[in-house]
Amino acid sequence: MQSDNHLWFSPSLSRNMPLRVYGHWGVPILVFPCSLGRYYDYENMGMIDAIAPFIDAGIIKLYCIDSVDAESWYNFAVSPEHRDHRYRQYESYIINEVLPFIRSDCQQYDIKIMTNGCSMGAYHAVNMFLKHPDLFAGCIALSGLYRLDRREFALQETDIPQVYFNSPIHYLDGTDDSWFLSRYRRSQIVVCVGQGAWENEALEDTRSLAHIFQQKNIPAWVDFWGHDVDHDWPWWYRQMNYFLEELYQK
Repeated sequence: MQSDNHLWFSPSLSRNMPLRVYGHWGVPILVFPCSLGRYYDYENMGMIDAIAPFIDAGIIKLYCIDSVDAESWYNFAVSPEHRDHRYRQYESYIINEVLPFIRSDCQQYDIKIMTNGCSMGAYHAVNMFLKHPDLFAGCIALSGLYRLDRREFALQETDIPQVYFNSPIHYLDGTDDSWFLSRYRRSQIVVCVGQGAWENEALEDTRSLAHIFQQKNIPAWVDFWGHDVDHDWPWWYRQMNYFLEELYQK
Protein backbone atom coordinates (compact mmCIF):
# COMPACT_ATOMS: atom_id res chain seq x y z
CA MET A 1 0.00 0.00 0.00
CA GLN A 2 1.27 3.43 -0.91
CA SER A 3 1.44 5.88 2.00
CA ASP A 4 3.03 9.29 2.28
CA ASN A 5 3.63 11.73 5.12
CA HIS A 6 3.28 15.48 4.66
CA LEU A 7 3.92 18.39 7.00
CA TRP A 8 3.54 22.14 6.64
CA PHE A 9 3.26 25.22 8.78
CA SER A 10 -0.39 26.19 8.90
CA PRO A 11 -1.05 29.94 8.65
CA SER A 12 -4.56 29.28 9.96
CA LEU A 13 -3.35 27.55 13.13
CA SER A 14 0.13 29.08 13.48
CA ARG A 15 1.78 25.71 13.94
CA ASN A 16 2.97 22.68 12.02
CA MET A 17 0.25 20.26 10.97
CA PRO A 18 1.04 16.73 9.74
CA LEU A 19 -1.04 14.69 7.31
CA ARG A 20 -0.76 11.11 6.09
CA VAL A 21 -2.09 9.84 2.75
CA TYR A 22 -3.00 6.18 2.14
CA GLY A 23 -3.55 4.90 -1.37
CA HIS A 24 -2.70 5.72 -4.95
CA TRP A 25 -6.14 6.46 -6.44
CA GLY A 26 -9.85 6.53 -5.67
CA VAL A 27 -12.52 8.61 -3.98
CA PRO A 28 -10.73 11.08 -1.68
CA ILE A 29 -11.84 10.74 1.93
CA LEU A 30 -10.79 13.25 4.57
CA VAL A 31 -10.40 11.37 7.86
CA PHE A 32 -10.75 13.04 11.26
CA PRO A 33 -9.33 11.26 14.32
CA CYS A 34 -11.19 10.36 17.51
CA SER A 35 -11.16 12.72 20.49
CA LEU A 36 -7.73 14.23 21.15
CA GLY A 37 -6.48 11.97 18.38
CA ARG A 38 -3.68 12.11 15.86
CA TYR A 39 -3.30 11.71 12.13
CA TYR A 40 -1.79 8.22 12.53
CA ASP A 41 -4.63 6.78 14.64
CA TYR A 42 -6.42 5.03 11.76
CA GLU A 43 -3.23 3.07 11.16
CA ASN A 44 -2.33 2.46 14.81
CA MET A 45 -5.85 1.38 15.74
CA GLY A 46 -6.13 -1.06 12.84
CA MET A 47 -8.59 0.73 10.55
CA ILE A 48 -6.16 0.98 7.63
CA ASP A 49 -5.61 -2.80 7.71
CA ALA A 50 -9.34 -3.38 8.08
CA ILE A 51 -10.23 -1.46 4.90
CA ALA A 52 -6.99 -2.16 3.00
CA PRO A 53 -8.74 -3.96 0.10
CA PHE A 54 -10.58 -0.74 -0.82
CA ILE A 55 -7.36 1.28 -0.64
CA ASP A 56 -5.22 -1.24 -2.53
CA ALA A 57 -7.84 -1.55 -5.29
CA GLY A 58 -7.83 2.20 -5.90
CA ILE A 59 -11.44 2.59 -4.78
CA ILE A 60 -10.66 5.10 -2.03
CA LYS A 61 -7.74 7.29 -1.01
CA LEU A 62 -7.51 8.47 2.60
CA TYR A 63 -6.20 11.80 3.85
CA CYS A 64 -5.75 11.52 7.63
CA ILE A 65 -5.25 14.76 9.53
CA ASP A 66 -4.56 15.87 13.10
CA SER A 67 -7.14 17.35 15.43
CA VAL A 68 -6.92 20.45 17.60
CA ASP A 69 -9.39 19.04 20.13
CA ALA A 70 -7.11 19.84 23.07
CA GLU A 71 -7.11 23.49 21.99
CA SER A 72 -10.82 23.71 21.19
CA TRP A 73 -13.69 21.63 22.56
CA TYR A 74 -11.55 19.84 25.15
CA ASN A 75 -9.80 22.96 26.40
CA PHE A 76 -11.90 23.37 29.53
CA ALA A 77 -9.70 26.17 30.90
CA VAL A 78 -11.02 28.76 28.44
CA SER A 79 -14.43 30.19 27.55
CA PRO A 80 -16.84 28.67 25.02
CA GLU A 81 -16.12 31.65 22.74
CA HIS A 82 -12.39 30.92 22.84
CA ARG A 83 -12.93 27.26 22.05
CA ASP A 84 -15.23 28.17 19.19
CA HIS A 85 -12.67 30.62 17.81
CA ARG A 86 -9.93 27.99 17.81
CA TYR A 87 -12.23 25.54 16.07
CA ARG A 88 -12.99 28.11 13.37
CA GLN A 89 -9.25 28.41 12.81
CA TYR A 90 -9.17 24.62 12.39
CA GLU A 91 -12.00 24.92 9.91
CA SER A 92 -9.98 27.51 8.00
CA TYR A 93 -7.02 25.13 7.96
CA ILE A 94 -9.19 22.41 6.44
CA ILE A 95 -10.94 24.57 3.86
CA ASN A 96 -8.04 26.79 2.82
CA GLU A 97 -5.11 24.41 3.20
CA VAL A 98 -6.09 20.74 3.33
CA LEU A 99 -8.72 20.79 0.58
CA PRO A 100 -6.41 22.53 -1.94
CA PHE A 101 -3.72 19.97 -1.06
CA ILE A 102 -6.14 17.10 -1.74
CA ARG A 103 -7.30 18.60 -5.03
CA SER A 104 -3.72 19.09 -6.15
CA ASP A 105 -2.76 15.57 -5.10
CA CYS A 106 -5.73 14.16 -7.03
CA GLN A 107 -4.96 16.45 -9.98
CA GLN A 108 -8.65 17.32 -10.14
CA TYR A 109 -9.52 20.77 -8.89
CA ASP A 110 -13.31 20.38 -8.82
CA ILE A 111 -13.28 17.00 -7.08
CA LYS A 112 -15.76 16.48 -4.25
CA ILE A 113 -14.30 14.98 -1.08
CA MET A 114 -16.00 12.72 1.45
CA THR A 115 -15.49 13.20 5.19
CA ASN A 116 -15.17 10.36 7.66
CA GLY A 117 -14.54 9.71 11.32
CA CYS A 118 -15.45 7.63 14.35
CA SER A 119 -16.61 9.03 17.70
CA MET A 120 -15.29 12.63 17.87
CA GLY A 121 -14.09 12.18 14.32
CA ALA A 122 -17.72 11.62 13.32
CA TYR A 123 -18.63 14.99 14.85
CA HIS A 124 -15.96 16.70 12.74
CA ALA A 125 -17.02 14.78 9.63
CA VAL A 126 -20.67 15.77 9.97
CA ASN A 127 -19.96 19.35 11.01
CA MET A 128 -17.54 20.08 8.15
CA PHE A 129 -19.83 18.53 5.58
CA LEU A 130 -22.94 20.35 6.82
CA LYS A 131 -21.13 23.70 6.86
CA HIS A 132 -19.61 23.22 3.40
CA PRO A 133 -21.86 21.00 1.26
CA ASP A 134 -20.54 22.73 -1.85
CA LEU A 135 -17.05 21.41 -1.12
CA PHE A 136 -17.78 17.95 0.27
CA ALA A 137 -19.64 15.09 -1.41
CA GLY A 138 -20.96 13.76 1.89
CA CYS A 139 -19.87 11.97 5.04
CA ILE A 140 -19.50 8.57 6.67
CA ALA A 141 -19.90 9.23 10.40
CA LEU A 142 -19.77 6.47 13.01
CA SER A 143 -20.83 6.79 16.66
CA GLY A 144 -20.63 10.57 16.99
CA LEU A 145 -21.98 13.25 19.28
CA TYR A 146 -23.61 16.02 17.27
CA ARG A 147 -24.50 18.66 19.84
CA LEU A 148 -22.02 20.54 21.98
CA ASP A 149 -24.13 20.86 25.13
CA ARG A 150 -22.93 17.47 26.28
CA ARG A 151 -21.08 16.65 29.50
CA GLU A 152 -18.26 15.37 27.29
CA PHE A 153 -17.49 18.99 26.34
CA ALA A 154 -18.36 20.62 29.69
CA LEU A 155 -20.87 22.86 27.91
CA GLN A 156 -24.49 23.53 28.81
CA GLU A 157 -27.55 24.67 26.90
CA THR A 158 -26.84 28.24 28.01
CA ASP A 159 -23.47 28.07 26.20
CA ILE A 160 -24.99 27.16 22.84
CA PRO A 161 -25.39 30.76 21.56
CA GLN A 162 -21.58 31.11 21.74
CA VAL A 163 -20.96 27.89 19.78
CA TYR A 164 -24.21 27.56 17.81
CA PHE A 165 -22.73 27.28 14.32
CA ASN A 166 -20.51 24.39 15.38
CA SER A 167 -23.27 22.39 17.07
CA PRO A 168 -24.82 20.46 14.16
CA ILE A 169 -28.11 19.42 15.75
CA HIS A 170 -28.81 23.02 16.72
CA TYR A 171 -27.95 24.79 13.48
CA LEU A 172 -29.33 22.06 11.20
CA ASP A 173 -32.65 22.15 13.02
CA GLY A 174 -32.68 25.93 12.69
CA THR A 175 -31.90 26.22 8.98
CA ASP A 176 -34.42 26.68 6.21
CA ASP A 177 -31.85 28.01 3.77
CA SER A 178 -32.55 26.47 0.37
CA TRP A 179 -28.90 26.86 -0.68
CA PHE A 180 -27.85 24.41 2.04
CA LEU A 181 -30.88 22.13 1.91
CA SER A 182 -30.70 21.60 -1.84
CA ARG A 183 -27.05 20.57 -1.56
CA TYR A 184 -27.68 18.26 1.38
CA ARG A 185 -30.35 16.50 -0.69
CA ARG A 186 -27.83 15.77 -3.46
CA SER A 187 -25.14 14.42 -1.12
CA GLN A 188 -24.13 11.02 0.24
CA ILE A 189 -24.84 11.20 3.96
CA VAL A 190 -24.16 8.11 6.05
CA VAL A 191 -24.55 8.28 9.83
CA CYS A 192 -24.32 5.08 11.86
CA VAL A 193 -24.44 4.15 15.52
CA GLY A 194 -24.58 1.00 17.58
CA GLN A 195 -26.92 0.37 20.51
CA GLY A 196 -24.45 -1.41 22.76
CA ALA A 197 -21.93 -0.31 25.38
CA TRP A 198 -20.87 3.33 25.52
CA GLU A 199 -23.22 4.37 22.71
CA ASN A 200 -26.04 5.96 24.74
CA GLU A 201 -25.39 9.64 23.98
CA ALA A 202 -24.25 8.93 20.42
CA LEU A 203 -27.48 6.98 19.94
CA GLU A 204 -29.55 9.91 21.22
CA ASP A 205 -27.78 12.37 18.95
CA THR A 206 -28.04 10.09 15.91
CA ARG A 207 -31.78 9.74 16.52
CA SER A 208 -32.04 13.52 16.71
CA LEU A 209 -30.16 13.91 13.42
CA ALA A 210 -32.38 11.29 11.78
CA HIS A 211 -35.49 13.17 12.89
CA ILE A 212 -34.17 16.49 11.52
CA PHE A 213 -33.12 14.89 8.22
CA GLN A 214 -36.60 13.42 7.86
CA GLN A 215 -38.31 16.69 8.73
CA LYS A 216 -36.28 18.56 6.12
CA ASN A 217 -36.62 15.87 3.43
CA ILE A 218 -32.88 15.16 3.37
CA PRO A 219 -32.35 11.56 2.14
CA ALA A 220 -29.66 10.58 4.61
CA TRP A 221 -28.80 6.97 5.32
CA VAL A 222 -29.03 6.75 9.11
CA ASP A 223 -28.28 3.23 10.26
CA PHE A 224 -28.89 1.86 13.76
CA TRP A 225 -26.93 -1.32 14.44
CA GLY A 226 -27.78 -3.86 17.14
CA HIS A 227 -27.70 -3.87 20.91
CA ASP A 228 -24.47 -5.89 20.81
CA VAL A 229 -22.71 -3.17 18.78
CA ASP A 230 -20.37 -1.21 21.05
CA HIS A 231 -18.60 2.13 20.74
CA ASP A 232 -15.31 0.52 19.78
CA TRP A 233 -12.93 -0.12 16.91
CA PRO A 234 -13.87 -3.71 16.00
CA TRP A 235 -17.39 -2.55 15.17
CA TRP A 236 -16.16 0.51 13.31
CA TYR A 237 -14.03 -1.81 11.12
CA ARG A 238 -17.15 -3.77 10.20
CA GLN A 239 -19.24 -0.66 9.62
CA MET A 240 -16.64 0.96 7.37
CA ASN A 241 -16.30 -2.17 5.27
CA TYR A 242 -20.06 -2.44 4.95
CA PHE A 243 -20.64 1.18 3.93
CA LEU A 244 -17.67 1.34 1.57
CA GLU A 245 -18.95 -1.75 -0.22
CA GLU A 246 -22.49 -0.36 -0.42
CA LEU A 247 -21.37 3.06 -1.64
CA TYR A 248 -18.61 2.16 -4.05
CA GLN A 249 -18.91 -1.49 -5.12
CA LYS A 250 -22.58 -1.89 -5.99
